[in-house]
Amino acid sequence: MENQDTFENRVDLTKLKAGVAQIREEIGKVIVGQKKMVDLILTAILADGHILLEGVPGVAKTLASKLVAKSIDVDFSRVQFTPDLMPSDVLGTSIFNVKTSEFEFRKGPIFSNIVLIDEINRAPAKTQAALFEVMEERQVSIDGTTHKMEAPYIVLATQNPIEQEGTYRLPEAQLDRFLFKIEIGYPSLDEETEILTRHAARKGGQMDEISKVLNAQDIAEYRSTLNEIVVDEKLLRYIAEIVSQTRHDHSIYLGASPRASLALLNGARAFAAIQGRDFVTPEDIKFLASPVLTHRIILTPEKEMEGVSAEEVINQLVAKTEVPR
Repeated sequence: MENQDTFENRVDLTKLKAGVAQIREEIGKVIVGQKKMVDLILTAILADGHILLEGVPGVAKTLASKLVAKSIDVDFSRVQFTPDLMPSDVLGTSIFNVKTSEFEFRKGPIFSNIVLIDEINRAPAKTQAALFEVMEERQVSIDGTTHKMEAPYIVLATQNPIEQEGTYRLPEAQLDRFLFKIEIGYPSLDEETEILTRHAARKGGQMDEISKVLNAQDIAEYRSTLNEIVVDEKLLRYIAEIVSQTRHDHSIYLGASPRASLALLNGARAFAAIQGRDFVTPEDIKFLASPVLTHRIILTPEKEMEGVSAEEVINQLVAKTEVPR
């Protein structure tokens, strides 16, 4: 036990843990419960990954995204995806300036630090494809010019899994660019009672209660410590075995790619850091396996007809993978 205490203090994560605790506190002023969702969003921001929030209308997907953005002192923009949205509406377009007789590039809403894309599955394929480059490479190429995004750059997207009319399934290549898919369920009876109690007592707007806690420099500083988070070689093998199983399981038609392994590694490091630890445990990997993998696999038609969910299949795979000692 003494050795473990010494090991824990090898990297100073005091400031990082305090910053995360402050953000949790700010979000908790408005959102009741949803601790897992908040922790996963903070983990993704620290791991420099994009987030897909999925849930029925009214479970605070959009609100959670706006609260996180407000608690961090960076630029924020919101795009409401609709069936008639064009790529230029998102990326921007070149406008002819009569005074200079030259074309000028007018940046679209995708140029920000935290970008909230509401109902991402409502836009057609050509608009979805416009996000491929910016999500993967943090840059946009238009008219032969490359425009780099400023760090941090995070896309928070929401979608409704139930309503299918007027929606377009996200391409696998785009789903793979999201670090996590976070499924948000209904609150418990006690949590919903608390929501009503707070709403009845509130006098001002919800967003007025939130203070800015971190800035871009803080996030860059916290991210720089992630490489110092220790991951044992046995845990690297454990991650590889979990992801490899998705390619050989009879319930899965399409398995996860090596990008999923990297996402699980980076996510586990960030999750360990926000817990105040400078080493990854098997429990970190188990906790993140479902958010990292469920959107990266396709179940066989037989399993889908049986009503089996991707989360159930991933949980079964993790359960039967031997945990390293």
